[in-house]
Amino acid sequence: MLTKRTLCYNNFLKNKYISKNLTFRLKNTITDKTLTYASETWTLTRRDRKQLNIFERKVYRRILGPVYDNEKENWRILTSKDAMVKIPTLIETIWLNRLRWFGHVQKTEEYRIPKRVLYMNFGTTRLRGRTRNRRQDEVRED
Repeated sequence: MLTKRTLCYNNFLKNKYISKNLTFRLKNTITDKTLTYASETWTLTRRDRKQLNIFERKVYRRILGPVYDNEKENWRILTSKDAMVKIPTLIETIWLNRLRWFGHVQKTEEYRIPKRVLYMNFGTTRLRGRTRNRRQDEVRED
């Protein structure tokens, strides 16, 4: 059942008779919303960001198709600038979701559980080696 849906979705992305605008809206509605579900609480590593960018480029390649660049003599992918559409990347979407959630938690009262968990200090020592990213570190970086 899942494979039939996947094939139907892939055929829809590759269909040349459907406008690019509609295909981008479908990508935003189905793929991006499903992929970034509950992304407010994620801590992304470089590897995670790289994997998300690779996936997004695959989807764009499927929608827009590769283009042969005569100047560089190789294949490249049409970008959203070439398609005259401004769509935020998955990383930007996750970044915006994280900041929106942080602002929401900041507005809540002090006794609420999400705010207490956000500023919770366990009082334990950290492990040896490079420290892992925490949610607060990610929000501060954003």
